[in-house]
Amino acid sequence: MLMLCININAQDIPENTSYTRIYDFLDELAMDGIIDINSALKPYSRNMIAAKLKEAQSKDSLLFKRQKRDLDFFISEFANELDTMPKAYVHYTNKKTFDLSLLQPQFIFHNKHFKASIRPILGMHVYMNGNGPILKRWYGADLQMDIVNHISIWGSIRDNSWTGKYLNKNKVKTEAERSYMARMSQPDFLYNLPGVQYKEANYGGDYSDVRAGIRAYAWFGSIGFVKDNLEWGDTYTCSNIISGRQPSFPMIELKLTPCEWFRFDYIHGFMISNVLDSTKWYWEENYSDIGVGKKHYRPMNKYIAANMFTFIPIKGLHLAFGNSVIYSGEFQPIFLIPFAFFKSLDHLTTKGMQMENQNSQVFINLSTYNIPHTHLFCSFYIDEFSLERWKPGNKQRNLVSYKAGFSVSNWPLKNVSVGFEYTRSNILCYKHSIQSITWASNSYNMGHYLGDNSQQFFAFINYKPIRQLNLNLSYTKDQKGNDYEYLRRNTKEILSQKVLKDIVWENDIVSFKALYEVWPNAYAIVNVDWNYARGHNPTSAPILGENRLDAKGYEDLYTPSFYKGSNVTCTIGLSIGF
Repeated sequence: MLMLCININAQDIPENTSYTRIYDFLDELAMDGIIDINSALKPYSRNMIAAKLKEAQSKDSLLFKRQKRDLDFFISEFANELDTMPKAYVHYTNKKTFDLSLLQPQFIFHNKHFKASIRPILGMHVYMNGNGPILKRWYGADLQMDIVNHISIWGSIRDNSWTGKYLNKNKVKTEAERSYMARMSQPDFLYNLPGVQYKEANYGGDYSDVRAGIRAYAWFGSIGFVKDNLEWGDTYTCSNIISGRQPSFPMIELKLTPCEWFRFDYIHGFMISNVLDSTKWYWEENYSDIGVGKKHYRPMNKYIAANMFTFIPIKGLHLAFGNSVIYSGEFQPIFLIPFAFFKSLDHLTTKGMQMENQNSQVFINLSTYNIPHTHLFCSFYIDEFSLERWKPGNKQRNLVSYKAGFSVSNWPLKNVSVGFEYTRSNILCYKHSIQSITWASNSYNMGHYLGDNSQQFFAFINYKPIRQLNLNLSYTKDQKGNDYEYLRRNTKEILSQKVLKDIVWENDIVSFKALYEVWPNAYAIVNVDWNYARGHNPTSAPILGENRLDAKGYEDLYTPSFYKGSNVTCTIGLSIGF
């Protein structure tokens, strides 16, 4: 299998995780034992995907009819990586070096030393429930290049706009929400949507999203500077390690795959703290009408260093562990050491000066495809851990989030998969007493979207009746417990509280999604979702450090106005590119 990957001279460019059908298809092939994938670390690179599709093509006899058709469909999407031309519907081509296609719209060029593709990005979704319509539209372009089979360069830009009466500034935040956000400086709506930085507007919001990078690669690994979203941790809904919901941030990355049984991943990222630094500012003359100047403060620097070691003792079994550190202030080159236990390096740089250490974490992810047609997985995010808290009689709990789940595909029925996962996060997990070193970027929690003191039940049935069509029915139950600040003077009492002592907010979601891929990377969707979001009054006595609200306050705090109470929301949309 390693030699198969070596022989494909492909672009080492990440495939957007929004292209869910290709990720689902690879997962299906892995459950059927046709290929092996490391599903805990996303996005996959296009060369890796092309190699797996080529491997599946070599095992054609193991595929059934719909899988063969889907495989042919995806082979066309990754034609440039496989040194072939795509199967376009309307196109102009000389069949050797370039193809200009109208359906799917793209330009592709390749020869021995250079490959390139340019694609438009265009889409619109319309959301409608009893609160009225919301329109999302986006457009942009995507460029990918590969030079001499060792350097990949890519970039994409998407200009996005949301419009609708429930998105204006007076509707988005109630007084309770504004008050809480002023204290915590983070968006707290508990909905599994990507975070963005909006340009404020009374009709809704505009934002742009740029993902780009340059990477040097060989068969054994790659090194690059990229701006993208990461997803670390197995999941079918939202990871509890790095979910990828935060806006993309730039990072130095290193990936090594020197042999079939080992993989190493490392990043050093430059994040956005959203915490102003009173020592960093510039002066604007004549800021006001009367000629008064103003200081414009800059945010504090914020960084992440993280690694993940993955071992594959047998095909289908992936054992991964890693660690990270969030630090603020000055850039510290010591955290550029990839194979490090960062907490130890942190103690070296902070403890001798009797200063507060940085924020460190440990990750564990276990995944196996060894049971036929089945994927089993679990993941742990360990924010803070002490053996003392495990002793009998100690009521304090460690700051840990854990997830466990499974999926079964094509058994006993072909074209049908079912799955379930459970996520639970203890009190103060993902939080920190120092806001500039929380597990967040742009104030968006990088872990599970429910945050600390929460649990989630998620179940789904997926049906693929024909090539290019996915039908998905899912149920999600989100529950959130009492909300506590990371208050140093009362940490022991806070950590001694029972997890989910009071369920102060919950949301039930039943979702049906129909997705048809008209041609590669072009979707038509129809979704129908029912949700019931509500708050509850706490029944226990409040403690120091708790942010206590009533039922209405919790509903306002955690629920977007568009989804408050009981709603049936219909979504229709078309998109070209991601």
